[in-house]
Order: sequence, then C-alpha cells, then structure tokens
Amino acid sequence: MTAQRQFDQAATLTQQGRLPEAERLLAAVLATEPRNFAAQHMTAFVRYQLGQHTGALTSIDAAIALKSDTGELFILRGVILHGLGRGDDAIASLTRATTLSPRDAQAWYNRGVICGELGRLQEAVDSYDKMLAIAPDLAALVNRAGALINLGRAAEALTSCDKALVLKPGYVLALCNRALALAALNRRIEAIAMYDQALAQTPGAADIWSMRGRVLHDLGRYTDALANFDRALALDAASIEAWNYRARSLFRLQRFDDSQASHAKAVAAGPPRGAPEWNSCAHSLICLKRYDDAVAAYDKALALQPYAGSLWSRRAEALRSLARFEEALHSADRALVLSPHLHEALDMRGRILLEMNRIQEGLDDLRRSGEMDKPTGPPPAYKALHDSEQADYLAALGIKFTLGEMHIAAGARLAGLAVNPANADIVAEAWAKSRPQIVVIDNLLTPEGLEALRRFCWGSTIWQRVYEEGYLGAVPETGFAAPLLAQIAEELRATFPTVIGDNGLRLLWGFKYDSRLKGINIHADQAAVNVNFWITPDDANLNPDRGGLVIYDAKAPTDWDGTDYNGNAARTWEFLKRVGAKPTTVPYRANRAVIFDSDLFHETDELTFKEGYLNRRINCTMLFGRRTAHGT
Repeated sequence: MTAQRQFDQAATLTQQGRLPEAERLLAAVLATEPRNFAAQHMTAFVRYQLGQHTGALTSIDAAIALKSDTGELFILRGVILHGLGRGDDAIASLTRATTLSPRDAQAWYNRGVICGELGRLQEAVDSYDKMLAIAPDLAALVNRAGALINLGRAAEALTSCDKALVLKPGYVLALCNRALALAALNRRIEAIAMYDQALAQTPGAADIWSMRGRVLHDLGRYTDALANFDRALALDAASIEAWNYRARSLFRLQRFDDSQASHAKAVAAGPPRGAPEWNSCAHSLICLKRYDDAVAAYDKALALQPYAGSLWSRRAEALRSLARFEEALHSADRALVLSPHLHEALDMRGRILLEMNRIQEGLDDLRRSGEMDKPTGPPPAYKALHDSEQADYLAALGIKFTLGEMHIAAGARLAGLAVNPANADIVAEAWAKSRPQIVVIDNLLTPEGLEALRRFCWGSTIWQRVYEEGYLGAVPETGFAAPLLAQIAEELRATFPTVIGDNGLRLLWGFKYDSRLKGINIHADQAAVNVNFWITPDDANLNPDRGGLVIYDAKAPTDWDGTDYNGNAARTWEFLKRVGAKPTTVPYRANRAVIFDSDLFHETDELTFKEGYLNRRINCTMLFGRRTAHGT
C-alpha cells in the first residue's frame, strides 16, 4: 500500500472515529515520509483526540516546522497546550493564529475561553468581541457575559445575554448568566425569575438551585435560601459551593453550630473540581480557622486561574489572619495589578498596612475602597435628620455642598503633638496594676488635637454607616481616614508603649449618637487593647454621672467566636449573670479616654444629651492587636 493510500485510509478512519487504527496507519506513513506535512498535522489531531497530548504537541510542532504560516496549525497547537495545562503558552499560540488568520472565528473563540479560565478576563472579552465582529455566536455571547460579570460590568453582561437569547430563546446558560447579571445589579427578584425559567427546563440542575439560593440569601430570605441549598445538595451531595453557602445562611439564622458543620461538610466534600470550588473550600477553611489550609486551597485555585484578582485578594485575607503580613501584602498587590478596581483587594491591602503600622497608607487604601463601593438606597429617618442638621451647620460656615456628596473638613496632621504626653507614666502604672485592665484618663488629646478632631468630625460628611439602634458610624471606607487620625494612632503607640506595645492598629471608627436613641449594645471586641475616647463638649451632656461606658469585669470566653461575643446579646447577658460579673461605670467627659482589655464586655451607658447638631455624642475608638484566643 502506498503512503498516499495509507494516508487516505487514515483520514477515512478518523472520520469514522476509529482513531487507534488511524494513528497506526499515520505512523506507517511517517516512518517512510517524516516530512509529510498532512500526515504530521493529522497525527497531531488524532493524538489530541486520544488524549495523548504530549505526542500531539510533538506532531503539531513537526507540522509547523514544515509550514509555519498557517493559522489553523497554531489553533490546534493552542488547544493541545491547553490540554497539557500550559494555559499561557496556549494563549500565545492562539494569539499567533489570530495574527496569521485574523478572520478565523475559532481562533478568537478558543483564545477567549482559555483567557477566561485563567482569569485574564478583559482579554477574554476582547477575544469574544473579535469573534462576534466576524459572526454572531451563542457560546461567545454567553461566555462574554460571564467574563463581564466577573469584571463588575453587569450592565454590559446583561446586553450580551439578551443577544444570546435572541439567537436561542430559553437557552439555559444564557438565562443563568442573565440571572447573575441581574443579581449584580441588585435586581434580585428578576434574577430569581430567570433561574425559575432555567429550572423549568432543567429541574435536576444542582448548580442552578445553588445559585438561586445565593440570590435569596442576598435578599435576606435565609430560610428560603437554605431550602434551595438543600435541594441542590439532594441532587449533588459533593457540591462544595452549596455546602459553603448553606453555611452562610445558617450563620445568618444564628444557627452557628449548624453553620460550622456545613463548612466542615464543604471541606470534606472534595476533591474540588475547579477554581471556584477550591475558592469555596478555602472560604470554609477560613470559617473553621484553618488558615494554613485555606492558603493552600487558594494556591490550588490560583494554579488553575493565576490571573484571578479576587483569588489573590482572598489569599491575602488568609495570610493576614496568620499575621504573615509581607506575604499578604504581596498577594493584595498582585490582586490589584490584575484587577485595579477590585475594592475588596484595596480594602484588604489597607487592613494589612494598618497592622504593619503603615497607618496613613492603610487609611488611604481603605478610603479609596469605600469610594468604589458606595451604599445605595434612601437613608433611615434618623440619618436624614443628622444630614440635614449637618448641612445647616456647614451652611452657617459658608460651606455649600449637595446632600450625599463627600465633604472633608480639616483633618490635617498637626505640626505639634496630638496626644498629650503628660499621661504616659500615669497610664503605664495604672495598666500594670489594674485587674481587670481598665484605665481612665482625662485630657487624652492636646487642646490643638481635640479642636482639630472636633472640626473634622463635625464638618466631614463621613457618617455613612447606619445601625438599627439609631447611631451612625464613620469608618475609613467612608472617609474616617484623615491624616490627623493616623497621627493620633501613631502617638498612642509611642506614648503608651507598655499598654499597646508592638500591637498594630487593627481597626478604628467613630460613632455619633442621636440624643433620643440608645447606644451600642453589650459586646466585646476582636482585638487586644481598646482605646475609646469622647470629644463632644461636656455641656452637651445633661447627666454628668452617666453617658459614658459600662465595662464588666468578665472577659468573653476563649471558645466564643465573634458571633457570640459581638452579636449574641442574649447569650452574653446569661453568661454575665452566671459568672456574677460586676460593672464599672465610666461617666462621660470630653477628651476622656478609657483604655481596656478588648475581651472585657462593655456597652454604651444611658444617654441624655441636649438636642442640636453640635451636642450629638461622638466617640472615637482605636483597636490595637489581636484577640489572643483566636488570633484574628
């Protein structure tokens, strides 16, 4: 049999799916004609179909050595490299194919798929756009939508899904991506309707039940969400994502033990089948406080999607929990290189920098992250009242601004000291002797520091966090990030070294209260040392014996998590009663600070303050270090 007849017969066998026989005939052709381009090309294709990726690569490289100007060869080479797990090389090969054959839709499509898998999302979108400029394609439109959703461009994703549904009405993948886009746009009821359409066609799709449950969770319908996750798990008991999100809904329902059990199920359900499941597994490991294992899980996910900024950000979170700050910072920086507008990564970078005592840098990052993720919706009545009063205050100073816009007043660093050094020895001695560790000092700030902080807090529209009890919060993300605050934090560490020591700044915030409403409920904090101080003038307080802080001589038990000691008031009061805890009441005074062990339960005392904007009680809190029992 001639080589040509052998080749022709191999081609027929390939079309018939009889690939091993075709490979044997092609090997015979190449034994006599090793420079036979067509045989090398077909051998590469047959070996790829047989899963012999290494041999297929050898054959396609041999074909390219004979004819290097054909885009089709580089498409096949890219697909083979993808099968070998060499994603970046695969993209390079497909890029070469698009250079040689810019109108080859398949080259652009394959490039888009692989870029998407690796987390190179903008490149994926660009590739799909190139393909769609050649011809409309259902899969490209759906995949493009998925990449746009992960890039935070949900409105564009919605348009892409709508075009797909014109090509194929009722297409399940388009319905699901459309639901994801709607959910990202906070159009969650419409998203549920999309999932319902998809489930009408595929009621046994566990992943769709799970995604529907996530939307219900985001709507606060935790019981309904739980039912959806249970439905998903009845169909696929190994779904790590369903177990993970089931745990989150149980957490919200305050079924904390069940939530932990579901996280354990998520970890045990493996092995994970892709980057999203490694990500879910890692989240559950963090909730189980298995931080080293979580880092390893994120590394597994990143081996599959090395360009996914969100994975690098979450890896940074796990490393921060381990106090591996330099590694955490590198991971956050990598996330921001890949996804410059990912506010979660910028937020994490800021928190890492705070604990590294690079305080101003950290505050700046947190402020910028908040600008990327501003709250929406009408404010409650008590916030609207505050904002109106603040607008009147600023107008009286000749400052005009539109309600809802950011205005920062003062807040610059002082040329002199902000923290009064006269308290240093008093605090050091009292801290060493007091049990439990509670120290009350007056004149915390210098007169210049107090006045500057008041002007910043009164004039800045940073009070954006709302709480059910009626008080307002300011955090770095809402603009509570002035250089003056960084100066105060730095000087607190320098002035009270035996109290704060090497502990980094963990968190800081301000609270502003409505004189007619109550303050903060009983809780402990997730830190080592609290520095809590008040700045509203004394004449605003109508009851000089109260209005400050009540601290109990009982610490949060070491086996309690944050959900118990900062969110479960009923359990806390039962515990305090059982151990016979005694309160210490610290009356309100302007420029008074209470420094205490963060593990001690405490609450805002009764408030009786005058009406009027400048009479609103303001307290500032800085938390240093980590709760010893949990390390986070």
